[in-house]
Amino acid sequence: MQKIPRGRQVKIQNIFYVARRMDQAETFYRDALGLSPKFRDGDRWAQFDAGGANFALSSPDEAPDGAQGAVVVFEVDSIEDAGKRIEEAGGSTGDKRDMGSHGRTLTFTDPEGNLCQLFERANTD
Repeated sequence: MQKIPRGRQVKIQNIFYVARRMDQAETFYRDALGLSPKFRDGDRWAQFDAGGANFALSSPDEAPDGAQGAVVVFEVDSIEDAGKRIEEAGGSTGDKRDMGSHGRTLTFTDPEGNLCQLFERANTD
């Protein structure tokens, strides 16, 4: 199995729920929990600061196919390298998505069938 280079740490980039009524969901999390909005992409995505962590709402169209409940997004340096390690460890990889200046995602499932994503920031050099 390929090893993760020392000094590199995978971190949770965000956790999101799929929301079918984005305006209502955003209002709920803003007003009921006091979360601070960070980013909104129309009816597709709303992201909040949750005490230094990212919590987001995704439209069904923006979410991976079959997403229900929470989806954990892990930020990595390379989705290709991490994808290989996931497959070697018994998981499976799915759709890749290029989000231009935001970065890229790779959907995967763990050996138990839990749906997750990897996120790789766009190169800003």
